[in-house]
Amino acid sequence: MKTTNKVILLLGGNIGNTQKFLFQAIRLLSIKLGTPTKQSHLYESEPWGFDASQNFINQVVEFQTEVKPLTLLDFTQKTELELGRQKKAGTLYESRPIDIDILFIDDLCFESERLTIPHKLLHERMFTLCPLSDYWGDFIHPKLNKSIHQLITDCTDQSVVRRVD
Repeated sequence: MKTTNKVILLLGGNIGNTQKFLFQAIRLLSIKLGTPTKQSHLYESEPWGFDASQNFINQVVEFQTEVKPLTLLDFTQKTELELGRQKKAGTLYESRPIDIDILFIDDLCFESERLTIPHKLLHERMFTLCPLSDYWGDFIHPKLNKSIHQLITDCTDQSVVRRVD
């Protein structure tokens, strides 16, 4: 019997019609992962870690799936490319039509050269924590042993994040 896992992803972007890209990304992800079980509201935020003229729109989406971590990473990266994401020019942050981050897979702690779960910076970013608080506020970060609500309280990120819808 196969086991399904709760996969929590952060989708975002700041080039073009971001809300359309988010919708298309969820549609493409659903082909491989099934229908989303939860979706946060949309949130607008300033770029984090770099300057850009356009703000980001972000959304957290949960799926129940049997897909393994590295297979999931390959699929999310393929989805980004299908929606016009360019390969990074360097290691710095940059504007993009779509970005898909794997935040959590249940309470799994996983580390490889290509992927770290839970996402290693999620507790430092209000643009991630705010949409997570919609449905996952009591979820305990498996490495930090704190709820999303506690991580928001502890977060030093001063970026402005506001709900769009």
